[in-house]
This record gives sequence, C-alpha cells and structure tokens, in this order.
Amino acid sequence: MPGKRVPEPERREQILAATYDVAAEHGLWETTILRVSAAANVSPGLVIFHFETRRQLLLALLDHVLATTTVLLVDPAVAALPSPIDRLIAVLRREMSRLISEPRQIRLTFDFWMAGVRDAAIRAKLQTEFARYRESFRPLAEDVLRAEPDRFVGVTAEGLAGLSVSIIKGCAVQSMIDADNFDVEDHLAAAVGLMSHFRPESTAA
Repeated sequence: MPGKRVPEPERREQILAATYDVAAEHGLWETTILRVSAAANVSPGLVIFHFETRRQLLLALLDHVLATTTVLLVDPAVAALPSPIDRLIAVLRREMSRLISEPRQIRLTFDFWMAGVRDAAIRAKLQTEFARYRESFRPLAEDVLRAEPDRFVGVTAEGLAGLSVSIIKGCAVQSMIDADNFDVEDHLAAAVGLMSHFRPESTAA
C-alpha cells in the first residue's frame, strides 16, 4: 500500500531543513538539488516542484536563516531591569551567547554574505534584514541615552544601536576564528569598558 501523503507545506519544510543541513555541512556552493533530494529522501523532481530552481531553493534557505538569526527577542526578566544600560548589556549578552551557540547558522550567514557580493537579490535581503535588526535596538538605545546623557555625549540612538549590532556580529566572527578560546563575558566586558571610557573627540583632553 502506498504511504500516507505528506501535506505540501510539511514536505516543503522537510526539503528546506535538508537544504540547511547540506549547506551547513558542505557550503552554499556545494548545495545542489541532487544533494538536497538525497538528504530529504525525496526525488529531485519533488525539490524542483516546490522550489523550481536551485537559486530559488537557496533564496528560501536565506529567508529561513535570517528569520531565525536577525530576530531580537527581549526576555521579560531583562525588560524588567530598572537600569536601561543594564537592559542593553543583558540583551547584548543574550544575543552573543545565542549566536555562538549556533555555529552552523553563523557559517551560513557568512556564506550568504559572500554570495551577496555578486548577487543583488541576496545582498538586498541581507541589507534589509540587518537594517531591521539594527532598528530593533533603537528603543533600548534611546532609553540608555535618556537615562545617561552625560555618559554618551554626542551619541545618537542610531549610533548606539549600530554599535550594539557590531559588538554582536563581531562576537560571531571571533567565535568562528577562535572557537576554543572565545569567551562571551570577556568580549562583552571589553566592549562595555570601551563604552565607559568614550569621550567625543571635540571634548577629549
């Protein structure tokens, strides 16, 4: 008797999950429809039915990676912290820890970033999502600047939000370079130390 028919959305997710596994192991350039179909235990024709082309399959994978990488979720316990700077630092710590716990996702993100150098569609998706992720830090940054204007003289909410994302993404890079020795707390302490001693150039002694 034939097996139970799998609903199309479920089959699509199955193929996408297999694509993630193949790309994480072999890299984007070695991610082919044949490899994905073998990993998903489906026919190459079924992969084509759902995604039409290899390019569309990889763009769908990019959407999946971004949806799970560039989403900022503030824990209720963090949101309840009375100090805005403590809230921001707690969010930085959580995001840094989250990213380095997902090394395959980091590698895929950088693979897509390299592909985006020559592919306008990939580049546009990355730029849009990274801009949205940076914008999600704006409320935290605005709270910090209102609470501590003397500490961040001349700093804008855009600047502080951008720095926050830079610290997080820099953490991801360093964890790839030296995974065995990288320490989130050390990286964060260094970043906070730099912010603590920041002085605008115009007022520096």
